Amino acid sequence: MKILYGTHNKAKLNAMRECLEEILNIELVGLQDLHLPIPNIEESGSNPLENAIIKAKQFYNEFKMPVFSCDSGLYFEGVEDDLQPGTYVRRVNGKELSDEEMITYYSNLASKYENGLIARYQNAICLIMDDNHSYTSMDDTLSAGSFRIISKPHGKKVEGFPLDSISVDLKTNTYFFDLKDKTIDKSLINEGFRNFFINALKENGEKND
Repeated sequence: MKILYGTHNKAKLNAMRECLEEILNIELVGLQDLHLPIPNIEESGSNPLENAIIKAKQFYNEFKMPVFSCDSGLYFEGVEDDLQPGTYVRRVNGKELSDEEMITYYSNLASKYENGLIARYQNAICLIMDDNHSYTSMDDTLSAGSFRIISKPHGKKVEGFPLDSISVDLKTNTYFFDLKDKTIDKSLINEGFRNFFINALKENGEKND
């Protein structure tokens, strides 16, 4: 089964392919794989789930194929409301930031707090199979635990995941890139997304029998 992942981000597409390839007989394609004009979408939702739904609906209406979209919100403990990224992780003061600009902005923000920023992502997904069947989730199993954003970037960078360069584990104060067991949180998140797809596709199959 071919399913469109509504993203331009190659790193996110590859990560989701890796997450799903072992247990699900689906072929993921990204927006760039379609070689078609891509609609501009205003992500006007008040939370990650609303944005995921907005994107998935517009991509489905445009391409008429099974599609899912994800969205994330980034939230900091003890930080003023006007500095909370929320669903605008990459957009600051109306400007869409590059990976380098994100690292600069958030490392500078972290420097204003004695112990950096205690952060947590909230992830959401919307899968649309056809005109009558759609599935959504913003369950905690789709998200990792809290972590710290600091002011000093790691020397290593991964395109598409810029904040990993300034993220450290709360318990060990070790950069994500240097954690020996750094796959633990990733595995838990992957399990959440895998279970979402397994349950949604199973339910969709039962409805369409």
